[in-house]
Amino acid sequence: MREIYFDNSATTPVDSRVLKAMLPFLGGKYGNPGSFHSKGMEAKKAVDRARKIVAGILGCRPEEVIFTGSGTESCNLAIKGAAFANKEKGKHIITSKIEHHAVLHSCEWLEKQGFEVTYLDVDRFGMVRTQDVEKAMRKDTILVSVMYANNEIGTIQPIREIAEICHRHGALFHTDACQGAGLLDINVKNSGADLLTLNGSKIYAPKGTGALFVKEGTKIEPLIHGGNHEFGIRAGTENVAGIVGLATGLQICQKERKKEARRLSGLRDYFIRELTERIQKTTLNGHPKQRLPGNVNVSFLDVEGESILLCLDKEGIYASTGSACSSQSLEPSHVILATGLPYEAAHGSIRFSLGKSTTKKEIDFVLWKLPPIIRKLRIMSPVKLEDKATGAGK
Repeated sequence: MREIYFDNSATTPVDSRVLKAMLPFLGGKYGNPGSFHSKGMEAKKAVDRARKIVAGILGCRPEEVIFTGSGTESCNLAIKGAAFANKEKGKHIITSKIEHHAVLHSCEWLEKQGFEVTYLDVDRFGMVRTQDVEKAMRKDTILVSVMYANNEIGTIQPIREIAEICHRHGALFHTDACQGAGLLDINVKNSGADLLTLNGSKIYAPKGTGALFVKEGTKIEPLIHGGNHEFGIRAGTENVAGIVGLATGLQICQKERKKEARRLSGLRDYFIRELTERIQKTTLNGHPKQRLPGNVNVSFLDVEGESILLCLDKEGIYASTGSACSSQSLEPSHVILATGLPYEAAHGSIRFSLGKSTTKKEIDFVLWKLPPIIRKLRIMSPVKLEDKATGAGK
């Protein structure tokens, strides 16, 4: 059966070039980077080289790159670490209602530890308003965390402007750049970020790998204690193969990103146009222009997303109803709800995330299979939403 993978925002397949770079460190080059002998030094050189590659792309010093076990760990380290290291200055944190759960749940946990968190609303496109950030700033605000690009609806945030507001008020700025790392500019000098999160599974590198940029002079409290690994910020023997894979994947994506972004943007716009023209009562979620090149998130009114996914899966088409971290939950996406769509419309949202292997032929196949699936499910559905309540076309 034909397989079409449109879930690259959940995870990407490992690039063959990344796997090739990793393999020696899964075999004969198995040394511990902390060991003071030839085998260990061989591994240490590989980690140092990977750190320089990531630092070069970020536009920072190698000592400002901390390798972690995932994007989730990096977000936890950035938010909790910065909060506890700067609590003498204040205990107020600002974030948005559409962040990844790695950020939201970290903030919720900090509230239980005595911190105060402001959760910003977004507009109907999922965009954080810079004036809302300005209004939320207080004398005791120590950290603002707003993601670079949303993992569900693809909206790209004005992080440079938000960073400038933070710095005017003496607060740190963290951005979760996991979704944008493969296709957007992540140079920290351009974004103004003090803390920036990356992970491997979104850039054709292995799962279980991550990195956190920590600007020189930024105080951060370690969450994992043990040895003096990663400049004393993240204890634990380094995952050499994973670190090499992360750096290689990031290097390849950044080298190819402009050409690939143009290609994916064309496919994305074609897919969105055809979906909304061929299937009545379909609405686009997220910003129509300021969005990730490969993100197509739409709500098909009067049907449930889970039913659509099951039907697509039978045809060998793999998509998602939202963040992979919460896809087994029957609750509608917190991101879609935050944009103002009603509960029932949020239940009918589907995310198609395109990637390196995506072709127009694959999109046309989905466009052939999807309309009859929606028609069949709508006949069986007891829900009938008014278009005017959702902004849906046709």
